[in-house]
Amino acid sequence: MKSVRFFIPAILLFFSASVLNAQEKIQTPKHNDVNSALIKNEETEMNWYAVKDTTKIEIGKVITKISRAANEVNITTTVKMKGAPADWTDETSAKLPNLAPVKHSSFNMQRDMVLNFGKEVTGYYLDKASNKKTEINEKTSEDFFDSNIYPQLIRWLPLKENYKTNIAIYDYNPKKSGVLKVNIQNTEKGMFKNIPVWIVKTTDGITDHKVITTFYIDLKTRQLLKQEMDMGQRKMLMERVK
Repeated sequence: MKSVRFFIPAILLFFSASVLNAQEKIQTPKHNDVNSALIKNEETEMNWYAVKDTTKIEIGKVITKISRAANEVNITTTVKMKGAPADWTDETSAKLPNLAPVKHSSFNMQRDMVLNFGKEVTGYYLDKASNKKTEINEKTSEDFFDSNIYPQLIRWLPLKENYKTNIAIYDYNPKKSGVLKVNIQNTEKGMFKNIPVWIVKTTDGITDHKVITTFYIDLKTRQLLKQEMDMGQRKMLMERVK
C-alpha cells in the first residue's frame, strides 16, 4: 500500500501571463508560504470508510502523531486496517521552518521502504512478495517536499477564498519515482458538522491527477476534520474522531 495520504492532485492553463504566474506558483522548501507557527504537537485519530452509494463501511483507523522539536518536525502515521494482522506505519522527518525533507520510512505487509534525503535520495525498497530488495540512489536537481508530508502541509498554508497553488513533492515507487506536483485546485469556505471549515480540493501526480481529494480544515484550529477521495466509481473518506 502507498503511504497513507489519500492524499491523492493538472497544471491548469491560463490565458493571461499574470494569472499563469499567480496560479502556478510552486511551493518548495526554498520558496513557500507555510506558516510554521501552525505546526504543533498533536495526535489525531480518524475513521477510514469505503463509501458505496450513501453507505459508509468502516475499513480501518488512521492515527497521526506530530512531534515538533526546535529544528525538526516528525510525523508518524499508523493505519489499523480491519482484519489485517499488523499495522501499517509511515514516518516522515523534515527540517524547520522550511520543511525540507530529512527521512521517510514506510513499513507494511507488502513492502518496506526507507528514503534518506540529501543531495541524492538514498535508501531501499523491499518487495515482500518477491523478496526483492532495490537499493535507491537517485540524483535530483529540483527542490521538493517529501510526498508523505503534503496533506499536513496544506493545513499550514495561508488558506483563503479561491486559494490555488502547486506543491513540489518527491515520491518513490519501483515503477515511477521522482519529483511530482500537487495541485490545489480551489479553496472555499464551508461547514462540516456546524464547524466553519476551509474546503480544499486537490489532485496529485502520484495518481496522474485522476483522483480528487478534498480536505475539510477547521477555520480556527486548522485541524483536519474530514478527507474525501473521489476515484470515479470508487470513493473513500476519513473523519476525525478525536
